[in-house]
Amino acid sequence: MSITKNEIKLIKSLGQKKVRQQERLFLVEGVKGIREFLDSKFELYQLFATDSIFDVETKLISPKDLQRISALKTPNTALAIFKMPQEKSIIDSSLILALDDVRDPGNLGTIIRLCDWFGIEQLVCSLETVDCFNSKVVQATMGSLTRVQIAYVDLENYLKQSKLEVYGTFMDGVSIYSQTFPEKGIIVMGNEANGISSKIEHLVNRKIGIPRFGNLKATESLNVATATAIVLSAFKGH
Repeated sequence: MSITKNEIKLIKSLGQKKVRQQERLFLVEGVKGIREFLDSKFELYQLFATDSIFDVETKLISPKDLQRISALKTPNTALAIFKMPQEKSIIDSSLILALDDVRDPGNLGTIIRLCDWFGIEQLVCSLETVDCFNSKVVQATMGSLTRVQIAYVDLENYLKQSKLEVYGTFMDGVSIYSQTFPEKGIIVMGNEANGISSKIEHLVNRKIGIPRFGNLKATESLNVATATAIVLSAFKGH
């Protein structure tokens, strides 16, 4: 069965954020990722595969057709379109991670996986942060997107209204290894190049930092996803 021109047009257009938001649809590629979404509360819209490997309605297409619609250099054997869920309200009852203008899809995807790993159920993103339904982000989450609640908000207003203590990561912050942390709070991670913005910095109650142990201390900064892993480990370890 060959793929139609309208199906190709829709799939290609979902590479654009504005179309994803208009249609409330996004793409998932690869058998493992698709299975994760099929086993979750996400609703399937359409599934394409080169083989009958799923227990749901599938449109079988040729490897050549899959190559045409895939965003990957080396396409997997399946591509699915899922419906975006309705965004839920943030509940200030746990440890929450907040991202201030994180732009790299790979970083966001890794951070979503870290939230899943460390049991962070709520991730709050500034409106400038890359879209979590960007296909590169979805791919990088390896299915963790199905288990982490993500909200896009005006981060400044959200932090002003929240009653939780706000922790921010800074180069001159107090070492995460010299203090204990509560079970509730908001941890803010900043932009890859500029860190936490000045408008968010003044809303931070406690500045924390990851100390450098190298003899030369020449490394300027850590990748934001790497830093997130270290910080979450410190919070959960205490």
